[in-house]
Amino acid sequence: MLLHIRRSILASLAFLVLCGLAYPLVETGIAQAAFPYQANGSLRPNGSTLIGQRFSGPDWFHGRPGAYNPMASGPTNLGPRSAVLERHVAARIAQWRRLGVRPTSGLVTSSGSGLDPDISPRSAYAQVGMVARARKIPPVALRRLVASEVHGRQLGFLGSPYVNVLQLNEAVARLVSSHAYSRS
Repeated sequence: MLLHIRRSILASLAFLVLCGLAYPLVETGIAQAAFPYQANGSLRPNGSTLIGQRFSGPDWFHGRPGAYNPMASGPTNLGPRSAVLERHVAARIAQWRRLGVRPTSGLVTSSGSGLDPDISPRSAYAQVGMVARARKIPPVALRRLVASEVHGRQLGFLGSPYVNVLQLNEAVARLVSSHAYSRS
Protein backbone atom coordinates (compact mmCIF):
# COMPACT_ATOMS: atom_id res chain seq x y z
CA MET A 1 0.00 0.00 0.00
CA LEU A 2 2.79 2.45 0.92
CA LEU A 3 4.47 1.69 -2.42
CA HIS A 4 1.31 2.75 -4.32
CA ILE A 5 1.05 6.01 -2.38
CA ARG A 6 4.72 6.76 -3.05
CA ARG A 7 4.29 6.08 -6.80
CA SER A 8 1.16 8.26 -6.89
CA ILE A 9 2.96 11.15 -5.20
CA LEU A 10 5.98 10.83 -7.55
CA ALA A 11 3.72 10.66 -10.61
CA SER A 12 1.80 13.74 -9.40
CA LEU A 13 5.04 15.67 -8.85
CA ALA A 14 6.37 14.61 -12.25
CA PHE A 15 3.19 15.78 -14.00
CA LEU A 16 3.18 19.00 -11.96
CA VAL A 17 6.70 19.80 -13.15
CA LEU A 18 5.98 18.70 -16.72
CA CYS A 19 2.54 20.27 -17.19
CA GLY A 20 2.77 23.10 -14.67
CA LEU A 21 6.28 24.37 -15.37
CA ALA A 22 8.02 22.89 -18.40
CA TYR A 23 5.10 23.07 -20.87
CA PRO A 24 4.11 26.70 -20.05
CA LEU A 25 7.75 27.82 -20.23
CA VAL A 26 8.27 26.15 -23.61
CA GLU A 27 5.01 27.65 -24.95
CA THR A 28 5.96 31.11 -23.65
CA GLY A 29 9.38 30.82 -25.28
CA ILE A 30 7.87 29.81 -28.62
CA ALA A 31 5.32 32.65 -28.44
CA GLN A 32 8.00 35.22 -27.59
CA ALA A 33 10.23 33.99 -30.42
CA ALA A 34 7.57 33.62 -33.11
CA PHE A 35 4.94 36.23 -32.15
CA PRO A 36 6.46 38.76 -29.72
CA TYR A 37 3.99 41.54 -30.58
CA GLN A 38 0.92 39.40 -29.86
CA ALA A 39 2.50 37.54 -26.93
CA ASN A 40 3.16 40.80 -25.13
CA GLY A 41 -0.42 42.03 -25.59
CA SER A 42 0.33 44.70 -28.20
CA LEU A 43 0.27 47.28 -25.42
CA ARG A 44 0.98 50.89 -26.23
CA PRO A 45 0.89 53.94 -23.96
CA ASN A 46 -2.73 54.59 -24.98
CA GLY A 47 -4.05 51.02 -24.91
CA SER A 48 -3.90 47.81 -26.89
CA THR A 49 -4.18 47.58 -30.64
CA LEU A 50 -6.01 44.25 -30.23
CA ILE A 51 -8.93 45.59 -28.15
CA GLY A 52 -11.16 48.46 -29.21
CA GLN A 53 -10.73 51.71 -27.28
CA ARG A 54 -13.43 54.27 -26.63
CA PHE A 55 -12.69 57.68 -28.14
CA SER A 56 -14.99 60.60 -27.52
CA GLY A 57 -15.44 63.89 -29.25
CA PRO A 58 -15.26 64.89 -32.89
CA ASP A 59 -11.48 65.37 -32.81
CA TRP A 60 -10.80 61.61 -32.83
CA PHE A 61 -11.67 58.77 -35.17
CA HIS A 62 -14.13 56.35 -33.59
CA GLY A 63 -14.37 52.59 -33.80
CA ARG A 64 -17.42 50.40 -33.96
CA PRO A 65 -19.91 50.72 -31.13
CA GLY A 66 -19.32 48.14 -28.45
CA ALA A 67 -18.79 47.31 -24.83
CA TYR A 68 -15.07 48.29 -24.73
CA ASN A 69 -14.83 46.14 -21.63
CA PRO A 70 -13.04 42.82 -22.12
CA MET A 71 -14.86 41.37 -19.12
CA ALA A 72 -18.25 42.04 -20.73
CA SER A 73 -17.47 41.06 -24.30
CA GLY A 74 -19.95 39.32 -26.51
CA PRO A 75 -22.76 40.01 -28.90
CA THR A 76 -26.02 41.63 -27.92
CA ASN A 77 -27.94 38.70 -29.43
CA LEU A 78 -30.39 41.15 -30.96
CA GLY A 79 -31.75 39.73 -34.20
CA PRO A 80 -32.34 41.62 -37.45
CA ARG A 81 -36.02 42.09 -36.60
CA SER A 82 -35.37 43.38 -33.10
CA ALA A 83 -37.05 46.69 -32.31
CA VAL A 84 -34.34 47.39 -29.72
CA LEU A 85 -31.60 46.92 -32.32
CA GLU A 86 -33.49 49.17 -34.72
CA ARG A 87 -33.73 51.92 -32.09
CA HIS A 88 -30.02 51.61 -31.23
CA VAL A 89 -28.97 51.83 -34.88
CA ALA A 90 -31.34 54.77 -35.54
CA ALA A 91 -29.91 56.64 -32.53
CA ARG A 92 -26.34 56.00 -33.72
CA ILE A 93 -27.20 57.19 -37.24
CA ALA A 94 -28.71 60.37 -35.80
CA GLN A 95 -25.66 60.92 -33.58
CA TRP A 96 -23.26 60.58 -36.52
CA ARG A 97 -25.36 62.89 -38.69
CA ARG A 98 -25.28 65.57 -35.95
CA LEU A 99 -21.49 65.36 -36.19
CA GLY A 100 -21.67 65.82 -39.97
CA VAL A 101 -20.75 62.22 -40.78
CA ARG A 102 -22.57 60.01 -43.24
CA PRO A 103 -22.29 56.80 -41.23
CA THR A 104 -21.36 53.43 -42.66
CA SER A 105 -22.81 50.18 -41.36
CA GLY A 106 -19.58 49.58 -39.44
CA LEU A 107 -20.08 52.78 -37.46
CA VAL A 108 -23.61 51.94 -36.32
CA THR A 109 -23.45 48.18 -35.69
CA SER A 110 -21.22 46.46 -33.18
CA SER A 111 -18.96 43.52 -33.88
CA GLY A 112 -19.59 40.03 -32.56
CA SER A 113 -17.32 40.53 -29.57
CA GLY A 114 -17.96 44.23 -28.98
CA LEU A 115 -14.18 44.68 -28.75
CA ASP A 116 -13.19 45.04 -32.41
CA PRO A 117 -10.23 47.46 -32.64
CA ASP A 118 -10.55 47.92 -36.41
CA ILE A 119 -12.86 49.65 -38.83
CA SER A 120 -13.10 49.48 -42.60
CA PRO A 121 -11.24 52.10 -44.62
CA ARG A 122 -14.66 53.36 -45.75
CA SER A 123 -15.65 53.98 -42.10
CA ALA A 124 -12.40 55.84 -41.48
CA TYR A 125 -12.78 58.01 -44.58
CA ALA A 126 -16.38 58.81 -43.56
CA GLN A 127 -15.01 60.49 -40.40
CA VAL A 128 -12.31 62.59 -42.11
CA GLY A 129 -14.49 65.71 -42.42
CA MET A 130 -15.52 65.59 -38.76
CA VAL A 131 -11.93 65.27 -37.47
CA ALA A 132 -10.65 67.84 -39.97
CA ARG A 133 -13.21 70.42 -38.79
CA ALA A 134 -12.58 69.74 -35.11
CA ARG A 135 -8.79 69.90 -35.41
CA LYS A 136 -8.64 72.49 -38.19
CA ILE A 137 -6.55 70.18 -40.36
CA PRO A 138 -6.93 70.12 -44.13
CA PRO A 139 -9.07 67.10 -45.08
CA VAL A 140 -6.54 66.08 -47.73
CA ALA A 141 -3.89 65.64 -45.00
CA LEU A 142 -6.23 63.39 -43.01
CA ARG A 143 -7.20 61.37 -46.09
CA ARG A 144 -3.48 60.76 -46.75
CA LEU A 145 -3.05 59.75 -43.12
CA VAL A 146 -5.96 57.29 -43.30
CA ALA A 147 -4.54 55.83 -46.53
CA SER A 148 -1.17 55.30 -44.81
CA GLU A 149 -2.88 53.43 -41.95
CA VAL A 150 -4.86 50.98 -44.10
CA HIS A 151 -3.72 47.40 -43.52
CA GLY A 152 -4.25 44.98 -46.40
CA ARG A 153 -5.64 41.49 -46.41
CA GLN A 154 -3.73 38.94 -44.37
CA LEU A 155 -1.48 36.83 -46.59
CA GLY A 156 -2.84 38.88 -49.50
CA PHE A 157 -6.21 37.11 -49.67
CA LEU A 158 -7.70 36.59 -46.18
CA GLY A 159 -10.19 39.07 -44.76
CA SER A 160 -10.76 42.65 -45.77
CA PRO A 161 -8.57 45.74 -45.61
CA TYR A 162 -8.87 47.47 -42.23
CA VAL A 163 -7.74 50.46 -40.18
CA ASN A 164 -6.76 50.07 -36.54
CA VAL A 165 -8.47 52.98 -34.76
CA LEU A 166 -5.88 53.31 -31.97
CA GLN A 167 -2.99 53.44 -34.44
CA LEU A 168 -4.88 55.95 -36.59
CA ASN A 169 -5.57 58.23 -33.61
CA GLU A 170 -1.93 58.00 -32.52
CA ALA A 171 -0.97 59.05 -36.06
CA VAL A 172 -3.41 61.98 -35.80
CA ALA A 173 -1.79 63.05 -32.52
CA ARG A 174 1.68 62.88 -34.14
CA LEU A 175 0.43 64.89 -37.13
CA VAL A 176 -1.03 67.54 -34.86
CA SER A 177 2.09 67.79 -32.71
CA SER A 178 4.40 67.97 -35.74
CA HIS A 179 2.47 70.79 -37.45
CA ALA A 180 0.99 74.10 -36.50
CA TYR A 181 -2.50 72.60 -36.49
CA SER A 182 -4.27 73.59 -33.31
CA ARG A 183 -7.69 73.63 -31.80
CA SER A 184 -9.18 77.07 -31.36
